[in-house]
Amino acid sequence: MQRKTQIEDEFSAEDRERKITLQTGDAAPEFSLQNADGASVALKDFAGKKVALYFYPKDNTPGCTTEACEFSAAYDDFIAADCVIVGISPDSAKSHAGFIAKQSLKHILLSDPQHE
Repeated sequence: MQRKTQIEDEFSAEDRERKITLQTGDAAPEFSLQNADGASVALKDFAGKKVALYFYPKDNTPGCTTEACEFSAAYDDFIAADCVIVGISPDSAKSHAGFIAKQSLKHILLSDPQHE
């Protein structure tokens, strides 16, 4: 029997078919999600700026921590290019606040617990 991947564990087949459809460079659909402080942040809040939007499965896991820290290390370069970094995962705002503090992250993390 073949073991499921983490993506398969997190998302149903229907979710994967319906939701994982964007390619690099595609325009992102409008959204409004909670940040680490509990405030609502919408894509339209970044109108006129470039947005580096990345998705990851879980705070404080080895691969996701490496990815977040690499984005944070390049934060000044992104800002110089008028680009905002936004990471999205299903973790809670409280989890994001802890992850940001623990890793000294400089960029925005948003919570999408419903995988929308």
